[in-house]
Amino acid sequence: MQAMTTSDWLSTKDLAEWLQVSPATVYRWRYQRTGPVGHRIGRHVRFRREDIEAWLVGRREMEPTDA
Repeated sequence: MQAMTTSDWLSTKDLAEWLQVSPATVYRWRYQRTGPVGHRIGRHVRFRREDIEAWLVGRREMEPTDA
């Protein structure tokens, strides 16, 4: 297993910038428990890249099939 580095963790602002949404959207996802898993570290919330990527895979829309 590979050791985690600080670049594996994103702040709320970093996550919002990466997904091109506002920080308020990330806060709303946390409040509604619909966003990626967050980890409270002291007063701060951080998101692991692998949790974000798993959440994105789960939200991926399937391509329509030819009927």
